[in-house]
Amino acid sequence: MAQDGVLYCDSQKECILSSYSKKVPRRMASLLEMKEIFRNADAVCFDVDSTVIREEGIDELAKFCGVGDAVAEMTRRAMGGTVTFKAALTARLGLIRPSYEQVQKLISDNPPQLTPGIRELVNRLHQRGVQVFLVSGGFQSIVEHVALQLNIPTANVFANRLKFYFNGEYAGFDETQPTAESGGKGKVITHLKEQFHFKKVVMIGDGATDMEACPPADCFIGFGGNVIRKQVKEKAKWYITHFDELLKELEER
Repeated sequence: MAQDGVLYCDSQKECILSSYSKKVPRRMASLLEMKEIFRNADAVCFDVDSTVIREEGIDELAKFCGVGDAVAEMTRRAMGGTVTFKAALTARLGLIRPSYEQVQKLISDNPPQLTPGIRELVNRLHQRGVQVFLVSGGFQSIVEHVALQLNIPTANVFANRLKFYFNGEYAGFDETQPTAESGGKGKVITHLKEQFHFKKVVMIGDGATDMEACPPADCFIGFGGNVIRKQVKEKAKWYITHFDELLKELEER
């Protein structure tokens, strides 16, 4: 879509997210209570990079564009929570400056690799009538490709949009998206609760931006199957390294 001389390669969302309501202090749930919340969840939100897929999408794009090492170090700092997400994203994309053609070629030549067990887990959640969402600080075009593989509607994808000039050159990213900043995933979950009246929402991911989404999420499950973030492993009350662990929990009921 063209707007103000810029080409958006990703589809626009019609909804505008409401402002993030203030977090209300509450008692931390025990592990047993968290497992019960997961088994009875209305919706499960997954991070994508290093959770649903094995790679960090922005790192793969950086390698493809020849600046892999520098960007990988920035990603480690961002996921560890030592810098704000928007600052890290701005700096990384400023180094990569990917063209529209490069993004499309990355997806076609090096498609994201699903993490073992995620397809089965998503299928099982769908069978139970649970809504599944992908809430990512990655890029909409890549995340939508992943969603299609998992039979997740693209309307259930919340991610960042790259912007390009009409000649295909990089023109920045849409900074108005909630996922472009720290705390953005919490804003998405608040929006989902308001729109769909979900009572129990679970967030699953590997990084600090996933963990900080609880609350408003009712339960956070740390995932270390692809990479272990020290801060997340230390602070998450429920931490797993394989999605089979969650499949077994669902079979408990």
